[in-house]
Amino acid sequence: MRSLLLALGISAALFAATPAHAQFANRSLGLSVGYMRFNNTASLNDTVFIGFDASLYIESGFEVVSLTKIAFPEDPISGQRVVGLAPSLGIRYLFLEESIRPYLGADLSYLHVFKPQGDSNFFGVGPNAGLEVFVSDSISLGARAQFNVYLSLTERVQTSLILSAGTSVYF
Repeated sequence: MRSLLLALGISAALFAATPAHAQFANRSLGLSVGYMRFNNTASLNDTVFIGFDASLYIESGFEVVSLTKIAFPEDPISGQRVVGLAPSLGIRYLFLEESIRPYLGADLSYLHVFKPQGDSNFFGVGPNAGLEVFVSDSISLGARAQFNVYLSLTERVQTSLILSAGTSVYF
């Protein structure tokens, strides 16, 4: 009788068990390339950028993310290439946490443009959406779209659409 109860208990535990899921690391560093389209501004033209990003998984599908972009847009006033540095910090929610990770998020951004006639500073906020696909246990490829509204004390409100693709290493 005791053996039968033990066998039934083990059988019930096996049937009630859920399938195992892969567990990925919770920190990442990455590199991306992308395109920034500026609207409503006479001070910057559209440009490509190189981005350095990082993420830290918090819990329940939420991650803290950072993306720092380095761009070289053309200043339409002087006709020269200028340097733009755009760090951002945000949070995103992962709808799936397995090998395919679609997400939505929001970022706080800062854009500093080094110009010969004087630097420009912009502060922004905006939503983003993206998808990451793991190609191995620790490497992912991703695509991201972001819309920012930038405010400045010296220029009018401007917006930007940012599209990027990149790769990240999780550890």
